[in-house]
Amino acid sequence: QVQLVESGGGWVQPGGSLRLSCVASGVYFSNYEMGWYRQAPGKQRELVATISRGNKTNYGDSAKGRFAISREITKTTVYLDMNSLQPADTAVYYCLLHMFNTDYWGQGTQVTISS
Repeated sequence: QVQLVESGGGWVQPGGSLRLSCVASGVYFSNYEMGWYRQAPGKQRELVATISRGNKTNYGDSAKGRFAISREITKTTVYLDMNSLQPADTAVYYCLLHMFNTDYWGQGTQVTISS
């Protein structure tokens, strides 16, 4: 059974940084597309960033220039480094694993940006 566990969320002041991590278990091969989405209260879930099997990255408009996605293939782990965080980045951040035409989601980690 595939499970995704996110960590690293929390509260930071505007302009701060956070690193989110997501570890996938129950996956027998490590090189699948993974990524991050987020959902703020009252809004739809939106793309933050994805990283393909070939390590090609794709970012949502709100993440470009501020966030960076990376992965450790041997650990089936994906990271999201977030810089210059603003209150608009407040949301629950969800990890995604795309495998065999199926999307698997983590339970999410809360990120709160406020002064």
